[in-house]
Amino acid sequence: MRVLVDTCVWSQVLRHKNPNLELTKKMKDLINDGRVCIIGPIRQELLSGIPDMKQFNQLKELLSSFEDIPLKTEHFLKAAEFTNICRSKEIQGSTIDFLICAVAHSENLIILTTDNDFENYKKYLSLKLMK
Repeated sequence: MRVLVDTCVWSQVLRHKNPNLELTKKMKDLINDGRVCIIGPIRQELLSGIPDMKQFNQLKELLSSFEDIPLKTEHFLKAAEFTNICRSKEIQGSTIDFLICAVAHSENLIILTTDNDFENYKKYLSLKLMK
């Protein structure tokens, strides 16, 4: 099964000076198995806030190996639905988090994240998480 990798994981593995070795190994295994997926908003988050153009271009080049899952209207509609479900249960989340949930749900993907907010979303949404 393919895995949609959240921004926090990419950031931990690619941008931190002392990356989590267990998470790095998991990512390498997923990449080698051809299971890693990304969406444009995650790519944008990863590339935002890098003032050094050389570093920006290096990361952009590295990420170019991963094709974006094309976003469709149904993903955005499902994200809005998921937002409303969670907010009705007093669970807050970002627009991108709910878009990740919607894409993973619609495309039958597992979400790899270290963000504990996804555990809260999972209580009310049909999600598959990998930690």
